[in-house]
Amino acid sequence: MKTCLLLEDVPEASDWLARAVAASFPGIEVATTASLAEARAWIGGHPAPDIALVDLGLPDGNGVDFIAELNQRAPQCVCVVASIFDDNQHIFPALRAGAQGYLLKDQGQEAITELLQGIIAGRPPLSPAVARKLLNHFHVIPEPATNLTERETEVLRLIARGLTTAEVARLLNISVNTVPSYVKEIYRKLNVSSRAEAALTARNMGLA
Repeated sequence: MKTCLLLEDVPEASDWLARAVAASFPGIEVATTASLAEARAWIGGHPAPDIALVDLGLPDGNGVDFIAELNQRAPQCVCVVASIFDDNQHIFPALRAGAQGYLLKDQGQEAITELLQGIIAGRPPLSPAVARKLLNHFHVIPEPATNLTERETEVLRLIARGLTTAEVARLLNISVNTVPSYVKEIYRKLNVSSRAEAALTARNMGLA
């Protein structure tokens, strides 16, 4: 890491972020800018930086736009967000634009330095709170089918218990000839093809 472009409009934050970068990569040259216009002008007159620290809330626009521009122009540059915003509405647009890290400025300089140093080892610099949000976002629990009718749910519960067609019909007081029609529709909605698969899905749904 030889050069860093720092885009931060708050002087105090700019100062300590610059110190964190310098501590992370000894000998690095840090160029500080306070607006999108300044950052774009700097990029226009210099080789692409090795790393860029970008705030999102800037006086003349959104840092996400600059990240997208820099990622397109210099994909080898490691773009890292440095922001106070830790919500999905800020995190995910920045990552989609090409940010390779997301740091929260409420962390201390030492913590930021440690996270930035991880770049050399191939670790993306992510504040713990941001990393947890990412894990939660992608930890998707498959939702069981919820479009079963009340009667279909009753039939599924009974066949999952191993009851025969005749027993299901007797318990639900319905015609034995209609049970196979319910079972067929249940299979279709659950995307299964056997009683065993239906029973497993029923257990996952808490019905058995």
